Amino acid sequence: MTVAPVPSRTQYVLEEIRHAVLTGRLRPGQPLVETELAVRFGVSKTPVREALKTLAGSGLVVMSQYKGVTVRAVDAAMAREVYDVRLLLEPEALRRAVESSLDLEADLSGAVTALARAALATDPAERSLAAGDFHRALCLPCGNPLLARMLDDLRDQAALVSAVVWTADPTGAREDAEHREILRLALQGDAQGAAAALRRHIAGFVDRAFPDGRTSC
Repeated sequence: MTVAPVPSRTQYVLEEIRHAVLTGRLRPGQPLVETELAVRFGVSKTPVREALKTLAGSGLVVMSQYKGVTVRAVDAAMAREVYDVRLLLEPEALRRAVESSLDLEADLSGAVTALARAALATDPAERSLAAGDFHRALCLPCGNPLLARMLDDLRDQAALVSAVVWTADPTGAREDAEHREILRLALQGDAQGAAAALRRHIAGFVDRAFPDGRTSC
């Protein structure tokens, strides 16, 4: 029997803080104090410090010489930057994944599972996390590890945007319907149609989330 490896203290703290940020238990702009987090997780300050550095690299927290570490705030400029890059990369990744797949059901099984989780989620933040996993699963089989990693680097920031937006203005039913259509086209082998549907989905989200130039949620 294979025993799963025990996560390091740094990895444990990182995942706990990440989940707290993406589920809204740590709010945008909230200070993150190393000593307080160390007590909270029962560790020294070193793994907390390393975890925060990693989270800063993924865009979930901001490190400032004067303000210390805070949860990243979400505004229209940040959201549009993240979603602009997703708009450029994700549809192409999905197109390649569908066109190159020899077994679409197997390659997209993760997307099917994530979509089911999103439909069952009762909390907007948990629905957002499942939606992020759905998007990731669509792009993983693209055949280009660098492209997949680039999208992975945006995953947390995109999840933060959607979690904040959905908490303020739940649009889960609409998102689910768009996800189902994207997946249906992909499973049918319609690479161009699935990519086009994904492009519309991404382009429409920020416009719905930040109408009329609104700069915050």
